[in-house]
Amino acid sequence: VQLQASGGGLVQSGGSLRLSCMCSRRTCSNNGMGWFRQPPGKEREFVAGISWRGGDKRYADSVKGRFTISRDNTKGTAYLQMDSLKPDDTAVYYCAVGRGASYGGDPGSYAYWGKGTQVTVSS
Repeated sequence: VQLQASGGGLVQSGGSLRLSCMCSRRTCSNNGMGWFRQPPGKEREFVAGISWRGGDKRYADSVKGRFTISRDNTKGTAYLQMDSLKPDDTAVYYCAVGRGASYGGDPGSYAYWGKGTQVTVSS
């Protein structure tokens, strides 16, 4: 399984970006998916997760109300819409496919990871 994340870039504080994560295998549509991020010099942290049908979503407290996770199983793609971006959101963002139905905050519950896309928010 290969995951291709895209959509990162440089944006000013208060701006928006939309990340996409395309899965190479159709079976990803049967798995939970998640987004994590790793800020400079810090540990990787959970951002958002979505169930395989898309009906259930989870968010880190730091992004609730600003970020929205979604997926289109016909395209094998998950998205992360990021609004009201802050400099603290600067990080490399990774998408991941859960082990089975997993879509929570534990990195160990994810089986496959993309290479990451850089998001930089300037003040």
